[in-house]
Amino acid sequence: MTGTIVRLPPFSSPPTTSSGGRCCSRRRISSYVACAKGVRKRSPDDYHATVRALNSKGRTPRKSLGQHYMLSNEINEQLAAAATVQEGDFVLEIGPGTGSLTNVLIDAGATVLAIEKDPHMASLVSERFAGTKQLKVLQEDFIRCHIRSHMESLWANAESSGKSRYAKVVSNIPFNISTDIVKQLLPMGDIFSEVVLLLQEETAVRLAVSSRGTSEYRPINVFVNFYSVPKYVINVPRSNFFPQPNVTVVSFKLKQEADYPPVPSTKSFFSMVNSAFNGKRKMLRKTLQHLSTAANIEKALVDVGCPATSRPEDLTVDDFVKLHNLITTV
Repeated sequence: MTGTIVRLPPFSSPPTTSSGGRCCSRRRISSYVACAKGVRKRSPDDYHATVRALNSKGRTPRKSLGQHYMLSNEINEQLAAAATVQEGDFVLEIGPGTGSLTNVLIDAGATVLAIEKDPHMASLVSERFAGTKQLKVLQEDFIRCHIRSHMESLWANAESSGKSRYAKVVSNIPFNISTDIVKQLLPMGDIFSEVVLLLQEETAVRLAVSSRGTSEYRPINVFVNFYSVPKYVINVPRSNFFPQPNVTVVSFKLKQEADYPPVPSTKSFFSMVNSAFNGKRKMLRKTLQHLSTAANIEKALVDVGCPATSRPEDLTVDDFVKLHNLITTV
């Protein structure tokens, strides 16, 4: 294949952060990473390092894979800090790209399982970190891979550190499969304690901010809050990426199974929720008539503490749980 020379837009310094402080220089070593390891073992990635890495494989971002590349090491450090990545942690990274975030995770002392669909990028990351035992790279499609067995294998092959047997997910994920990734990861609270992702702003708002009573409230919001506690962390200036999307860091604290809302069947519960939203502006006594009579649904809504004329956007997760347990049989 003939190599393509990447031409990136000029790098501009990130704007003032939302807290009012000026973002650090790209060359400054953050106190977080410095504290984690004492001395940085590798040079931080920046605009020029990303260009060199892409050009070495003749690559440009592929829209079909949702690829976008980080140009600022500071944002990678903020991602690691948001998940409190430290010595001895196990971290899953989805779509490592040129390895800029991988670099920060390894320097923080983590053992990283990186899953990359693009064979060229998988090769690049493998070659870049060939000298470390803290990284395993799998060239697979994350949506189709058996992540549970891969994590079990990683734990089995790693030396025991005496730490909790929970891993973390820290990733600048492909945007085109972000919702699919969230749906796959959040029910895995028995493996992961926290999921920290870079998401397109509109996806982040839809997953972590949209709440009951808003026009954006959807079944995915019920799903997210059923399995996790989401947190909108920080907006990231678009100048830090190539291409340049509007991006946000979101954290999901995963719940343990014992902390899930009490439903006899999650399959039945989410089936009911999806049905409820099929006619978003219709009353639940209409959209759920395949489950019970309109009269029974109205009575159940009143018993839950909601009006008999409620629509799906009017109910909280707990309301849906109580309604499900009243009108369905598993």
